[in-house]
Amino acid sequence: MELVKLKGSSKRSKKPQILTPEKFQELVSILREPYKTMVIVAMCTGMRVSEILALRWEDIALEAGSMMVLQGVVNGRIGKVKTEASNDEVPIDPAFAQILLSQKGDQTTGLVFQSPVTGGCFYAGMIQQKVLIPAARKIGLSGIGWHTFRHTYRSFLDETGAPIGVQQKLMRHSNVATTMNVYGNASLPSKQKANSKVVQMVIPQNDAKSEPLEATG
Repeated sequence: MELVKLKGSSKRSKKPQILTPEKFQELVSILREPYKTMVIVAMCTGMRVSEILALRWEDIALEAGSMMVLQGVVNGRIGKVKTEASNDEVPIDPAFAQILLSQKGDQTTGLVFQSPVTGGCFYAGMIQQKVLIPAARKIGLSGIGWHTFRHTYRSFLDETGAPIGVQQKLMRHSNVATTMNVYGNASLPSKQKANSKVVQMVIPQNDAKSEPLEATG
């Protein structure tokens, strides 16, 4: 019976949870580092947690306003990203870039989020159980997980009126309807414009600094 698959049985049984900008900011305010920045990365880029935990400084070009998603981590092991479409350029808004800079310190290479215990990657499941879920409960949220931020990011893109073609590329989905694919690849400026609208929704403007970004080499 394990080989029998009923039609429609793979459909999502529960509507994904979507956070409001206010609830997201409330959640972030009670998280400690580096988990706070991890969650901000998830919400401001729509990246999967496996990609966030494998992110390296050498793949980030803050002055160019972009970074490349090249790897993912599962159970502490770094490997390929989920799909070919996942391997793509992700825009970085200036306000979000300042948050990354505060996390960077003197680092120029290596993992953005390096476990102080193992020296390697963090475990997503452990962070979710021991950090995210307890923090969410404190502000009246239940059922939150890493994918909550990805679902919310997509929802916010809809609210900004981002074209479907741009949304597809920002989400880095490989399977979409043919009518959505005809728009082709979105340019970096168009992705940056749509992405910045989401960042402005989740990062209060008084948190964004006006100083120019430092060159990262």
